[in-house]
Amino acid sequence: MAVEAVSAGAILFRDTRGRREYLLLKSRPGDWEFPKGGVEGDEELQQTAIREVKEEAGIQDFRLIDGFREDYSYVFEANGTTIHKTVHLFIARSFEASAELSTEHRDLQWRDYEQAINTITQDGPREIFERAHEFLDDLAAKNEGEHKYLK
Repeated sequence: MAVEAVSAGAILFRDTRGRREYLLLKSRPGDWEFPKGGVEGDEELQQTAIREVKEEAGIQDFRLIDGFREDYSYVFEANGTTIHKTVHLFIARSFEASAELSTEHRDLQWRDYEQAINTITQDGPREIFERAHEFLDDLAAKNEGEHKYLK
């Protein structure tokens, strides 16, 4: 019998001298991922994503970018139970330059797009990351260099 589990998180970026960099966290098993975690109580997905960014990246000053939400699913075994997990990812912009490692991860890195896409091991998050990057490029182009979405 499979148990359904729902997580939410955010593809978090910062603007460093006009370059967009994304935060990746290294999980205990060794995968690089985005800040994410299980929905608690009657939280909405966005609330979960916001809480997880604060808890796992130690960042308080950030905001979710409207208009993007994608999900991926995977199945794993835990204590003899099959768990079907769906992860919903948003995009968030950090206004803080540095992040803090929580006890849940063993490392963190800010990476540019090329570095990040080559670091993410799982197909689901990697495909969503590609779409998130394009989404931000499109937003920047629409705003014709004014970066309204960044302010």
